[in-house]
Amino acid sequence: MADWHTTVTAAALARLLSTARLPEPATRRPAYRTLAGQIRLLVTEGRLPVGARLPAERELALALRLSRTTVATAYEALRADGYLHSRRGSGSWTALPEGAPPPGDALHPMPPDEQGRTLDLGVAALPAPQPFLGAAAARAVEQLPAYATGHGHFPTGVPVLREAVARRYTERGLPTSADQVLITIGAMGGLHLVQRALIGSGDRVAVEAPSYAHTLQALRRGGARLVPVPYASPDGPTRPPRWDLAEWRRVLHGAAPRAAYVIPDFHNPTGALVDEEQRRELLAAARAAGAVVLVDETTAELGWGVADDAALPRPTAALDRSAQVVTVGSAGKLLWGGLRIGWVRAAPALVRRLAAERVYSDVGAPVLDQLIAAELLGEPLEAVRAHQLARLRAGADAFSDALRTRLPDWRYAPPPGGLAFWVSTGGLSGAALARAGEQVGVRIAAGSRFGADGAFEHHIRIPLTVPAAAVPAAVDRLAKVAARAAAGGRWRDAADEGQPLAV
Repeated sequence: MADWHTTVTAAALARLLSTARLPEPATRRPAYRTLAGQIRLLVTEGRLPVGARLPAERELALALRLSRTTVATAYEALRADGYLHSRRGSGSWTALPEGAPPPGDALHPMPPDEQGRTLDLGVAALPAPQPFLGAAAARAVEQLPAYATGHGHFPTGVPVLREAVARRYTERGLPTSADQVLITIGAMGGLHLVQRALIGSGDRVAVEAPSYAHTLQALRRGGARLVPVPYASPDGPTRPPRWDLAEWRRVLHGAAPRAAYVIPDFHNPTGALVDEEQRRELLAAARAAGAVVLVDETTAELGWGVADDAALPRPTAALDRSAQVVTVGSAGKLLWGGLRIGWVRAAPALVRRLAAERVYSDVGAPVLDQLIAAELLGEPLEAVRAHQLARLRAGADAFSDALRTRLPDWRYAPPPGGLAFWVSTGGLSGAALARAGEQVGVRIAAGSRFGADGAFEHHIRIPLTVPAAAVPAAVDRLAKVAARAAAGGRWRDAADEGQPLAV
């Protein structure tokens, strides 16, 4: 069995290295030490996975326009420090020195033993809507005996939930029948099923830049080659970004991707809302290129800044029935992530195919969770939405006030909805902020995690799910982390490269 689990091409590593900015100017150290420090930084930040096979010395030297001796010496320095392992005939792969902690990941749920002593600004997830969840769970338990007489396996989902999801799509302007809906274990479960069915290893997938970090990583791990499509520059610093349709047409025509993955409704992480005309244009370009459009609607119900639901765009699949559109949704963002309920809306034939293939992995989502979700998507839905959107709106207002006061150099475009602010940190490295935060008990999601090629180094995502009353204290701590990151951006010496000085 190989000691490495993924391969990084010379071109991909060159792109990552271009975003790995060391705190000390490169002129102060030899080129090989700069290169070694950049690779070490990528590994310790988690942007370059442990166990990633690096390019051969000659290949990387050509990509970076450096001498082979420089690359070879950098690799040797990394081996000496424990960040690289090599074997003749197998190449070199990234590693961590023995005893070193693994890279932190603020986007993963916080371990229970850290709760209460760590400020979590990484995970963007709302608490359950009470008392609605408790009441729905009680009604679901009453229904459960009717399902307990059988085997409990529903590969396409419990019928009552499929019907509830279909009804909600119809209410939003996309007529849908239950046979077009597959219930999955969370939205990520649905994305994995679709990816395995429609996207092969080596296929190109066009993605927004930035985009949802976990999906980008899932696509990479499945062997997809990501083609980032940047947003168009907004009309001023406080205007939300828009799709760059000219760039989308260029990528769809020139790169011929197998699929395009987009989040048009209160985008994660920017909160942007794409209008119907832009959606139609993208669908037309994708149809002409023969690309599947994978639409992530997990945040579609989170329009806390929209005065009237009637002004919302219809679901993307409603705008071009001839285009091949697959939609993924979730109960996790609006209702509660603990339910672990998601769904795929697609043509009935694809739904049947996905249901047949999933039996080799999870068979189906938990019945009780499905019954609870069906209850919440019924009569209580509008009250639940009002409850959750009020939470997000209060969080957004509180963060706007606190950031303006404590971090006035940071900039963001106030979004019309979604779970987060996408914040430009005034030149501070998001990765440096995340590292400084780890030292003082603040989890921060660095912007580079949301880029397909390590871009957005000077951004972070701030979740609006922090209770409004706790926001001023949270931003005070964030400001202290920013000061620590700015003051701690030096390296002790050659032996300690990668370890920021304590402030």
